[in-house]
Amino acid sequence: MARSVGRGNDDEAAGWPVVAIVGRPNVGKSTLFNRLVGRRQAIVDDTPGVTRDRREGLARLADLSFRVVDTAGFEDARGDVLAARMQRQTAAALEEADVVLFVVDVRAGVTPLDRTFAGLLRRGGRPVVLLANKCEGRAAAAGVAETFELGLGPAIPISAEHGDGLALLYEAVQPLWDAARGREAPAAGADGPAADDEPTAATPEHAAAPAPAAAAAPVQLAVVGRPNVGKSTLINRLIGRDRLVTGPEAGITRDAIAIDWSSEAGRFRLFDTAGLRRRARVDDRLEQLAGAETIRAIRFAQVVLIVIDATTGLERQDLAIADLVVEEGRAPLIVVNKSDLVEDRTAAAALLARRLEESLPQLRGTQPLWLSGLTGHGVGALLPAVMRLHRQWSRRLPTPQLNRWLAAAVGRTPPPTAQGRPVRLRYMAQTNTRPPTFVLFANRPEAVAESYLRYLGNALRDDFGLDGVPLRLSVRRTRNPYKAG
Repeated sequence: MARSVGRGNDDEAAGWPVVAIVGRPNVGKSTLFNRLVGRRQAIVDDTPGVTRDRREGLARLADLSFRVVDTAGFEDARGDVLAARMQRQTAAALEEADVVLFVVDVRAGVTPLDRTFAGLLRRGGRPVVLLANKCEGRAAAAGVAETFELGLGPAIPISAEHGDGLALLYEAVQPLWDAARGREAPAAGADGPAADDEPTAATPEHAAAPAPAAAAAPVQLAVVGRPNVGKSTLINRLIGRDRLVTGPEAGITRDAIAIDWSSEAGRFRLFDTAGLRRRARVDDRLEQLAGAETIRAIRFAQVVLIVIDATTGLERQDLAIADLVVEEGRAPLIVVNKSDLVEDRTAAAALLARRLEESLPQLRGTQPLWLSGLTGHGVGALLPAVMRLHRQWSRRLPTPQLNRWLAAAVGRTPPPTAQGRPVRLRYMAQTNTRPPTFVLFANRPEAVAESYLRYLGNALRDDFGLDGVPLRLSVRRTRNPYKAG
């Protein structure tokens, strides 16, 4: 029995065939995508049109390894409306595909939209496998027979939700896979991801040829912010092509879309995310799911671009997002987008600096980056700033140097006494990176004031160049070597 098993190694998958899943809205494309990659990556809901950007994952079907692409539901749209922009992404996926899986819903029967799309696929020149989805039960037999009129050969009955029909799918895809492969498949285990795979919010798309396996791991870079601040536009500008659906409508992005991309600055795994609104304003199930995906992307990121709208300035929700990033210990970079629409840039920058100093003291010294994703102004400074912040976030300080610094800091400003008794800081050590984490050892840890820890944290930033990086400081009791046990 054929089975789908997780994903493989990202570098290993560079030469795998590409399989695109297409069809009209709400036929089960994302459910099939999740089934093939072996876990829930794409948001699935009964509402038509959930998927908008194309999403890529790495999949195996028994001994077949391939890159699978989930696409937006086909609608016969024209012009520059959202549906037409989504169709351009689907067309791009078809251009890159070696095999096309055309999914129809047998419960609904063959629709005029299915016939239109089938005609496009027949003329497209790509091998097409017709899948009759939702074939649970006997009632589906009539719907399967109806698919013959599409002119794409016999349909394979499957149930993406329950995993039925994968053996038949394997038999149909295998000869097409062999033809697309043209060479021996790379060695890969059949039991899912490699042991050293990092957890990610979404399996990435290979937007550029990956670097050799010996190269440094890509920097996980999430782009977050409120709806309609220009996150997708900024990523399109950065990678130099219209990979993501953009437009004036708020909330276009729903899934956390990952793109592997290489530049002169290094290798990056970019995550485009849905806009985050205040929880009190979110009453839509899809927006809740999209928000959960965004939070997951933040948790697995390393550097997080917090994009704010230059025309509206720093709002309460921007501060809430920044607090979340700091709480998760990620390295935040404030990106002020749409700077081309601001008339008095100097006044706006001064106002933003004051707001950040007052509202985000935990990110003291952070330097907002002003740019325009639409025009490209200032975008060239983005990746160097990301790499600089990543180095600071990953930095480890030698213990002797730290303790010399601690002695000098305590000498300048000793910790306040508590109940008339002195508080003595004996020594400190860095216990972790990403974010930099330090432990202070004191004779009375419970008496060390929070204000004094803030003083030490700010001094660390100033003296070691850790501006804008979240720090973790904790205090432990100095162990008495003469105490039994």
